[in-house]
Amino acid sequence: MKKNVAIAMGGYSSEYRISINSGNVVYKNLDREKYNPYRVHILQKEWFVIGENDTPYPINRSNFTVTIDGKLITFDCVFNTIHGTPGENGLLQAYLELLDIPQTSCDFYQSALTFNKRDLISVLKPYGIKTAVNYFLNKGDEVEPDEIVEKVGLPCFVKANKAGSSFGITKVKKKEDIIRATKFAFKEDDEVIIESFLDGTEVSVGVIMYKGEITALPVTEIVSENEFFDYEAKYLGKSQEITPARISEEQTQRVQEIAKLIYQKLKMKGFSRSEFIFHNGEPHFIEMNTNPGLSEASILPQQAAAAGISLEELFGNAIEAATRS
Repeated sequence: MKKNVAIAMGGYSSEYRISINSGNVVYKNLDREKYNPYRVHILQKEWFVIGENDTPYPINRSNFTVTIDGKLITFDCVFNTIHGTPGENGLLQAYLELLDIPQTSCDFYQSALTFNKRDLISVLKPYGIKTAVNYFLNKGDEVEPDEIVEKVGLPCFVKANKAGSSFGITKVKKKEDIIRATKFAFKEDDEVIIESFLDGTEVSVGVIMYKGEITALPVTEIVSENEFFDYEAKYLGKSQEITPARISEEQTQRVQEIAKLIYQKLKMKGFSRSEFIFHNGEPHFIEMNTNPGLSEASILPQQAAAAGISLEELFGNAIEAATRS
């Protein structure tokens, strides 16, 4: 019997259009012999299924069902492609767990933890994971540029702590620009993380649960035309993404081992994509994305293709893993 799969896309963050693109790619590539896919838009003001002729049918939020042409449809699985809140910070996962509906992303605690850069770094440090030097601010804290520069140096990165990796980020080169950069970051979140600059090769490592095993995909090297891997570099073609990365076999194995260790220690599920910079020859962890982009041009699908895994296999495997667990 075919499984009814709700492909959750959209979300409440600045990345909702990117999420809809990811969701549509999943919709296009699911095996119709095994699955009945439904495009579910989860937006700030409304949740609905896109039916034929783009007709919207409202989702009943009390039980996550939809009625189309008089027929009640329940879902066997939710394929979570939402970047940012509520799909990448644990809210949707917790809601679906209460309803006992499987979903393809990690569990709600892991999702909330990995979305919080500050807390994730704190959890990983006891495992010997190297990171940048960090300085943290909450909204309302006094911003002390001298203290910040003394701690992290210049240049440094000022980031929104819980707003993904594409918005609210500034590379600061002069001390007098720190206050402006924190104000910009606070527009996206009420917490800010300031990181020391790591000079080196940036790489991205996809880790997935594939056929029951934690699997590290081929490593991608990120070469941004901009100052860093920002929204333009990530989504508007202002970067080169080279898979496999132009690093040694030893470096490849080392960074894959660390990415798999993080996945294992955090008790992750589904997809993950961890970012590292080889600084002074050692991989330094930057962040983890638990709902990475899934368009044909996105990094994780590129890595899967390099590993010989088609999009149909990649997405189908995620649904089967979610419905087995």
